Amino acid sequence: MRNAARGVKAVCFSEIPPYLGLPSIHTDYWEPLFRACAETNTVINMHIGSSSKMPSTSTDAPAAVGSTLTFGNAMSSMTDWLFSGWLQKFPTLKIAYSEGQIGWIPYILERADKVWHDNRAWGGFGDKVPEPPSTYYYRQMYGCFFDDEYGLDNLEKVGVSNVCFETDYPHSDSTWPNSRETAIKLMGHLPPEVLRKLMRGNAIEMLGLDLDV
Repeated sequence: MRNAARGVKAVCFSEIPPYLGLPSIHTDYWEPLFRACAETNTVINMHIGSSSKMPSTSTDAPAAVGSTLTFGNAMSSMTDWLFSGWLQKFPTLKIAYSEGQIGWIPYILERADKVWHDNRAWGGFGDKVPEPPSTYYYRQMYGCFFDDEYGLDNLEKVGVSNVCFETDYPHSDSTWPNSRETAIKLMGHLPPEVLRKLMRGNAIEMLGLDLDV
C-alpha cells in the first residue's frame, strides 16, 4: 500500500513460487498481497526465470534447448493463475508476463477452456472459476513480446488489448540495437490504431499511467 502511494505501478512476483520453497498461489498465503495489488491497481509482473529455474530437459542439454523453451514457465504460470480463482475474486487484479513471448497463448486458452468445460467434475477448481478461463485472460492478463511473428500472425486470438512490445535489453535475446527495425518488420503492416496499442496504449492502460493512450 505504501509503495502504491509513492507511485509504484507494479510488483515482481515469482512465476512458480514453490520452486523457491514458497507456498503456491492455490493457498491463502498470498491473499493479502493479491488484495492489496487489486485495491491499488498494482500490476503483478512475472519475468521469465523468476522462479529460480528455467525450463530444459537435462543438465547436459545444449543451452539452445533452454533458450528455445524460455516461455515454458510463463505458460505454466498463466495456467496456474487461470485456474486459481484469484482473478474471479479480484476482478481488477492485473497480471503481466515479461519476456515470455505470446505465440503460445491462444492454444493454452483453447486447452484451458476445454479442460474447464469437459472436466468440471474432477478438475479441482470447483466454483472458484465460474467462467471459462479465457474470460479472465482477456479481462486481466497481459503478455509481452520482442520477436514473435507467429504471435502477431494470430493477434486476434492472442488479444489486441492484451500484449505489449518490449526489447529485452540487455539480454542476449534482445533486439537492441535494432529494436526499431525489428518493430517495423514485425508490425509495420498493422493498422495505426493497433500498432499504437501494442507499442504504447496497452502498457499505459495496464499500468494506469498519466499519459495519452
